[in-house]
Amino acid sequence: MAAKPKLDAAGSPRKACVILSLVAALAVGLPAFAQDIASDQARLPAAQSAFDAGHWEEAAKLARGSVDQSPELDFLAGLALARLEKWDEAKLAFDAGFRKAPGDSRFLVELAGIAYKQKDFRTAKKILHAALTLNPRDPYSREFLATIYFLEGNLEAALQHWNLLDKPRLRSVAYAPSLRLKESLRDRAVAFNAPQVLTAYALLTTQARLDNLGVFSSQRIELSPIDSENYDATLHLAERNGWGDSKVEGIVSLFSGLPYSTVYPEFYNLGRDAVNLTSLARWDSEKRRISLSLSMPIYGDPGLRLRFYADARNENWNLSQTFLGAGAPLTDLNMRRAAAGVEVHAVMNGRTSWSAGAEIANRNFRNLSGLTLPAEHTFFTSANSVAGWLGIQQTLLFAPERRFTLDSSAEAKAGREFADSLGPFATLRGSLRADWLPRAKGDDYETEAQIRAGAIAGKATLDELFELGIERDNDLWLRGHAGTLDGRKGAAPLGRRFFLANWEIDKNLYQNGFFTVKLGPFLDSGAVADSSGLFGSQRWQWDAGAQCKVRLLGSLTVVLSYGRDLRGGRNVFYGTVLR
Repeated sequence: MAAKPKLDAAGSPRKACVILSLVAALAVGLPAFAQDIASDQARLPAAQSAFDAGHWEEAAKLARGSVDQSPELDFLAGLALARLEKWDEAKLAFDAGFRKAPGDSRFLVELAGIAYKQKDFRTAKKILHAALTLNPRDPYSREFLATIYFLEGNLEAALQHWNLLDKPRLRSVAYAPSLRLKESLRDRAVAFNAPQVLTAYALLTTQARLDNLGVFSSQRIELSPIDSENYDATLHLAERNGWGDSKVEGIVSLFSGLPYSTVYPEFYNLGRDAVNLTSLARWDSEKRRISLSLSMPIYGDPGLRLRFYADARNENWNLSQTFLGAGAPLTDLNMRRAAAGVEVHAVMNGRTSWSAGAEIANRNFRNLSGLTLPAEHTFFTSANSVAGWLGIQQTLLFAPERRFTLDSSAEAKAGREFADSLGPFATLRGSLRADWLPRAKGDDYETEAQIRAGAIAGKATLDELFELGIERDNDLWLRGHAGTLDGRKGAAPLGRRFFLANWEIDKNLYQNGFFTVKLGPFLDSGAVADSSGLFGSQRWQWDAGAQCKVRLLGSLTVVLSYGRDLRGGRNVFYGTVLR
């Protein structure tokens, strides 16, 4: 008997039916698909013609069709609906087109335009960044993004994008109000002029040079558009002359330290040459101090500044809580110190500067009856000293679009104490400081974090030790630790090695033309140690609290703080004036 022929898988009756069904479906669908294509091709020129004629309603009606219509029709529908200010419908049309053509940046640009019209600048900026990722050379997207940053007052971010388009070109540069500073200094300080293009580099360098002159309590650079290509630049500079920007400011500055027995005689811009004379006189019976500083530009260069200074102190110290010697507590130690020095500060550009200096000093200690061991006497040895230092300040990261800045500094100091029990010493300090403005405009909720560390090699006297505590002559603030006890220094931890981290947020509460009030929390953490075992914090310290800052007349800041030592349980209320 002959065998029946077998069908293989490809030839099974069931699969043959499936294939026949698909063929039938294609036979029915292909004409419909071809008809849709023909419909799109017919509607596109008609819709475009209506749009060009300004008939937005008709153009939108002609361009709106099936879900799978061409992205060109979606784009045209979105444009027409946007002209009719039907923002939500226009957004849906552009979204649909972008899903079909994800490489076409035009849809993103138009979506950014809708967000801009709705005053949603944050979304507009985000979408424009995505558009520039697809098409980095699109001048319209970059100009659009720069304009938004400019309208938000973020000139540095705007310049980052404008400069890629060789913009903005300056038609003029003016000063408001007019300055008493000599024109030669002013012109060398400002790193841009008309008809140049204002660059971000020139802007930052100008700001750094103006700060280095030391005669401006505040500065703001304003651009006013003249046309699509040209701008007028106006520098709003609050110039201090004589006592200050005004008699009121001078009086307030002079007597701002009266609550803690201090006056600040200061004279600025002497001879219109940015020569500044600043001083301090304190008659507190426990912390007498007189200091004087004279600074001036070198060779008429605003980027180079020379400072001479002298400082004399007569201080009473109470080390009963911080000195761990075996003898009787030092509760009535007296230190007299006189020093004189010279320093040069140089601005290389808007991100880098350096300083160098030298100092001679004499210190004298009295009331040392409680000391018993030679190692204890080392910290309280009367001696003359000479020292020199070199420091550098560098902006590691500047992200104006994020309004974030990361600054760093490092300083190396070496010197010698001329006493048998002392000798050569060296100090190294470094810091990182981050500043973030989370909002697109203004400085509300400004957040600042700083990390600092340092160490001393060799033997050191009391006045050279690092101190972690809140005190007017100390910049290493641990704000839950008072630097004084009954008005006498020495209450805060001391040592030859330290680490300190500070974090704070400032919330704007009130602002007018005369003063600004800010309030916010802070958190401090750090430790200080000494290899001798006679000083040190013994353990890691944590302080938390809140502080209020009152900015007066744009030049003085009154700081009122409450800090709590989270380990020791002590509270510190403190007030001072920052200059």
